[in-house]
Amino acid sequence: MLILTLIALAFAPLAVKPILISHPMIKQGLTSLSSSVSSLNWAGYAVPAEKGTVTSVAGSFIVPSVTCTTGQTTYVALWTGLDGYNDTTVEQAGIAVECENGKPIYWAWYEFYPSPSVTIKGFTVNPGDDIYVNVTYLGHGKFQVTIKDVTKSEAYSTTGRVSKAELSSAECILERPVVNGQLSSLANFGTAYYGQDYTSILDTCYATVSGVTGPFGLFPSVVSIIMVNNSGETLAYPSSLTSDGSSFTVTYG
Repeated sequence: MLILTLIALAFAPLAVKPILISHPMIKQGLTSLSSSVSSLNWAGYAVPAEKGTVTSVAGSFIVPSVTCTTGQTTYVALWTGLDGYNDTTVEQAGIAVECENGKPIYWAWYEFYPSPSVTIKGFTVNPGDDIYVNVTYLGHGKFQVTIKDVTKSEAYSTTGRVSKAELSSAECILERPVVNGQLSSLANFGTAYYGQDYTSILDTCYATVSGVTGPFGLFPSVVSIIMVNNSGETLAYPSSLTSDGSSFTVTYG
């Protein structure tokens, strides 16, 4: 479960944003490299594993240029994190975009759920920026998250505790959140680009599982996730992983 309590940082003064909540609803039980599951709110790739074995993840993505329509309020978030695929804790960081009054508002955040998310003040985000995220388990329930805007040479790092974290998955995800108790409309992000082949940030999207570090495609349990609505219609879908197993795109619609 991901909860984002958001205060926007964008091309305008600070404004209080609504509480965004997402509940992973993912078909489970498929473990082959070609397996795919559907989710009401996630699109991208995850590496599920046995509890206690996933200790770090590094991801990168390019901030998409979101197209907004006047009169429609839509949302999208891109992030990298641990947990949340098979459980109700999540340790993550990324960026979010809200379309409001026909204009996109971009900001960066991190979260150690069940604590609420935190907007990173002073961390500006623009379309086309290359973003790096690392989440590492330090032991005794403590995690470190680092987010960098490589394009702007901005960086932020902090630590937090999640007492019941299962350490059972790593993810590079595009998401639509819940707003005011309902799944939001997904913003038109076009195509989002994840991993080292697109950002030139090495060793992303990489996970460490049972002491082995490698690209998501290295792990037989890797799962592609397609975002659908309640009728099963596709909202966003990932490409196949690139030949080195590290990179992919997510396409709107």
